[in-house]
Amino acid sequence: MVSGLASVLGTIRSMNPILTSVLLGLTAAAANVFGGAIIVQRYWERRYLRYFVALGAGFMLATALMEMIPESLELRGRSAAFLVLLGYLTIHFFEHTVTPHFHFGEETHHDEFIHSHKGYSVLLGLIIHTFFDGIAIASGFLVSNWLGWLIFLAIFLHKIPEGFTVSSVMLASGRSRGTAWGASIVLGGSTLAGVLTMALFRHHVGAGLPLSAGVTIYVAASDLVPEVNKEPAMKMALLVFVGAGVFFLLDALFHSH
Repeated sequence: MVSGLASVLGTIRSMNPILTSVLLGLTAAAANVFGGAIIVQRYWERRYLRYFVALGAGFMLATALMEMIPESLELRGRSAAFLVLLGYLTIHFFEHTVTPHFHFGEETHHDEFIHSHKGYSVLLGLIIHTFFDGIAIASGFLVSNWLGWLIFLAIFLHKIPEGFTVSSVMLASGRSRGTAWGASIVLGGSTLAGVLTMALFRHHVGAGLPLSAGVTIYVAASDLVPEVNKEPAMKMALLVFVGAGVFFLLDALFHSH
């Protein structure tokens, strides 16, 4: 099984990095849309989505700290640290200024989203976030296929909960189910827009990678981990370690140094 997966990865390595990032950007966008469909069509119970949140948090932290930041420093030197910080603060600004007091998973508090403008402000904050998801995917593939796949997997793990979140918020603010699902489609489009933007400005990958690293750290540490910590069950906290462990397992199996 491992050898079969390795051969598939070998075939993909020969693909153009931009083409690969666009295809995987479409896949990540589809996960946003599927997440929206879950709440609109009521396919799953909400608690199952928290498993993705916990796994994604651990995997994203490991990817950002062990791969994205070291690669950023190699590409840009010490100035990469400033861009990592800028990426982190950019998402903090949009989530807590443009969208005051918004937290990932806050869709459960229906009383806080009475007015439609609050639903749309949450959508705006998540659009910025998903745009940088696309930047991260394309930046990774421009550096190496290995980094691109790691970033894609890290992002994919929280894409379904992300679509679920925005659709739930829109419903809680009084929007129709069609509008709620449309919001998740907008997030998918924003992800793809980020990929295409980085493809267009591929020579600026030295800026795109550290910026998206800062965004990745923010989403994992400031958005996802606090949601995991709200769960009293120990298994949710342990899944963060499992997510990080999956990163190191993949690194040992497939990353040739």
